[in-house]
Amino acid sequence: MLSCEEVTQLVSESLDRELSLRQRVSTKMHLMMCRLCSRYNKQLAGLREAFRLHAMREEDIDIYPASLSSEARQRIKQALHHTSREPH
Repeated sequence: MLSCEEVTQLVSESLDRELSLRQRVSTKMHLMMCRLCSRYNKQLAGLREAFRLHAMREEDIDIYPASLSSEARQRIKQALHHTSREPH
C-alpha cells in the first residue's frame, strides 16, 4: 500500500500527466481509506477548478482599453484647438 507521501505526490502529478493503471488504482484505494489524503485531493481539485474558472473569466475580459482611430483622434485635436482659440 502507498504511503500518504506517495499518494500526495501522485495526486499532484496526476494534474500534469496520466498515471498508470496501477498508480490510479493504488491511489484510489488509499484515498478511500485515508481521510487526510482524500481531503488533500479534494482541495487540490477545488484549486484547479478555481484557477480554471478564473482563467475563463479573464478570457472574457478585454484587458486592452479601446483605442481611438486616427481619424477620431484628429477630430478631437481639431475640436480642442478650435475651442482653445475661442474667447471665453
